[in-house]
Amino acid sequence: MKRAAGLLAALALAASCAPLPEFPAPPVPQASDSAGYLDAEAIAALAARTPLPPASGSAQAQADRAALEALLARASPQRVLLAQTHAEVRPALAVQHFDCTLGTRLAADPPPALLRLMTRTLRDASAASEAAKARGHRARPIAEGFEPCIRADDALRASASHPSGHATIGALWGRIVAELAPDRAGEARRIGQEIGHSRAVCALHYPADVAAGQALGEALFDALLRDQTFRADLEAARVELAEARARGLTSPGCAAEDYALRPAG
Repeated sequence: MKRAAGLLAALALAASCAPLPEFPAPPVPQASDSAGYLDAEAIAALAARTPLPPASGSAQAQADRAALEALLARASPQRVLLAQTHAEVRPALAVQHFDCTLGTRLAADPPPALLRLMTRTLRDASAASEAAKARGHRARPIAEGFEPCIRADDALRASASHPSGHATIGALWGRIVAELAPDRAGEARRIGQEIGHSRAVCALHYPADVAAGQALGEALFDALLRDQTFRADLEAARVELAEARARGLTSPGCAAEDYALRPAG
């Protein structure tokens, strides 16, 4: 444990001297984009069921801001570093978010069916979250004076905060990995939720935005289970993931991740 703490302390020191990392935003599919599993009607229906953001200046919005301030006050440097890592949602790299949960190392050679699942569901999640954002614009915390933990360009600063697209895809991927590895289902869903929580740790979303995104991700998974192509890809990924786990590879970052996710205090 002392070794993990020392590693994280060194990383935190290095991060304090380095420029903030920058990650590309998730793709925003156009109406004609057919790369996902779900059609436009299904996406629109899911977006329509997503709660609207709190009204600006309302008691709910003020409570949400206070909740973010409290979260940021107790976030450790190690948790901030993990939040920076969670900002990466390009599937070929984002598979590593689940390495420690699965006891393997996926990014070096991502299983093709799993990569296909993550790529196509990223499209669905991006389309659904963008459609939900269009129903009512809420400014991001970084547009209200909070400092982000990654570099944020003008487009990110101006984009809507509610619901969180990263929280949507995190919850969705957590459900997918839980389905693929039932023996690690609870842990997989937890990491999927933490990907969303990381967006609040990075001051890119308020807690209510994260909760709405996570609920949308859960609803997306339920909708996807009714799609035959998705289910076929799920079964192919199940076989590949079992083979990857059987190789016995492990990630050197798991002790650090475990330390970062321990409750504060």
